[in-house]
Amino acid sequence: MIRKEEIQSLSERIQKIYNILKIDEIKEYINKGQKKTLNPNFWKNYKKSRDYIKYMHDMKAYIKDFTELKNAFEELEIIFSFSKEENVEKEFEIQLYKTKKLLSNIELKNILSEEEDSLNAILQISSGAGGTESCDWTSMLMRMYSMWAEKKNFSVKKIHHVYGDITGIKSVTLEINGLYAFGYLKGENGVHRLIRLSPFDSNSKRHTSFSSVYVYPMINDQIDIDIKISDLQWETFRSSGSGGQNVNKVETGVRLRHHPTGITIENTESRSQIQNRQKALQLLKSRLFEIEMIKKNEKKEKIESTKKKIEWGSQIRNYIMHPYKLVKDLRTGYETTKIQSVMNGEIDIFLKKFLIYNRENKNKN
Repeated sequence: MIRKEEIQSLSERIQKIYNILKIDEIKEYINKGQKKTLNPNFWKNYKKSRDYIKYMHDMKAYIKDFTELKNAFEELEIIFSFSKEENVEKEFEIQLYKTKKLLSNIELKNILSEEEDSLNAILQISSGAGGTESCDWTSMLMRMYSMWAEKKNFSVKKIHHVYGDITGIKSVTLEINGLYAFGYLKGENGVHRLIRLSPFDSNSKRHTSFSSVYVYPMINDQIDIDIKISDLQWETFRSSGSGGQNVNKVETGVRLRHHPTGITIENTESRSQIQNRQKALQLLKSRLFEIEMIKKNEKKEKIESTKKKIEWGSQIRNYIMHPYKLVKDLRTGYETTKIQSVMNGEIDIFLKKFLIYNRENKNKN
C-alpha cells in the first residue's frame, strides 16, 4: 500500500538536509570559485591552487548528490500522483528504496563533520586467538572491506601483509582512498568475532575466531607533522609476498621505528625501497597526527592503551554463521541475518548506526 505519510516524511528530511548543507551558498561559492580559477595569477602557488581545486571538487560532489536525490524524489512524487488511477505500487516501492538510499548517504556524510573525516583511511587487520581459523577470518574481513570500498568507487592499495602459516593472512595494511573514507570507517576499530563450522576441521566442529581492525586517517599535504631524524630507526628486509623475483631477492621492504612513541611501520607496497621509505614515513606521520587528534579531543589515554586483547570479551561485532545466521554490533545493538550480504561489503548500515550512536553519546556528554 502506497503511504502518503512516507512522501511527507521524506520531503521534510530532504528540506532539513538542504538547509543544513546550505545548498544555495555552495552553488554561489562554486560559481565564484570557477571565475577565480580563470585568473592567471591563481596558478602561481601550485600547492594552494591544487588544494583549492580539490575543495571545489568536493563541493561539486555535494551538489551532484543532492541534485540526484532531488530528481529521485520528484520522480517518486510523480509515481504517487498516478497511484489513484494505475497500479504502480511495485514501481513506487522501487523508487522509494532508491530515494531513501540516496538520502541516507547524504545524511551519513553530514554526520562526518570532523576535519579529519574527509581524509583517506589506513586500515589494519590482525589475526588474534584462533590460529589458522583467525588467519582465514582476517582474509575474509579484508575481502569485506575491499568490496565495500569498491561499491563506494574508492581505490584500495595493499601496503603490507603477512601470510598465515597454513592459509589466510596474519596481518594486512590497506590504504583506502576516497572522500570520507576515514570518516566512514573510524567506527570499525575493535575486535571482530566469527562463529562458524570450521572448513579446516575434519570433524566439522564449531570454532570461534577473532581479528582486530584498526583504522586511522592518512594525512595529506595540508597537514604538517615535524619528525626528528634522530628519533627514527630504519631496517630493510626481503618481501615475503607476491611481486616477482625482484621483490623476493632484493631488500625492498622497509621497517620504520619511531623511538618516542614505539610505533613501528612496515611497508612492502612497491618494488622500490625509496618509494616504500616515503610511504612508511607518510604512514608514521598519519599515526602521529592521530595521536595529536586524540589529545586535541581531550582524550588522555594513548592509542596503544585503547587497543584491546584480541580474544573473548573485547569484540565490537559478532558474525555468526552457525548454528544460525546473524551479524550483531554490540555497541549499537543493530543486527541483521543477511550475513552473506555483509561479507560482500554491504556494511553501510553498521557504519551509519555507529556514527549516529557516537554523536548521540557526545551530545549527552
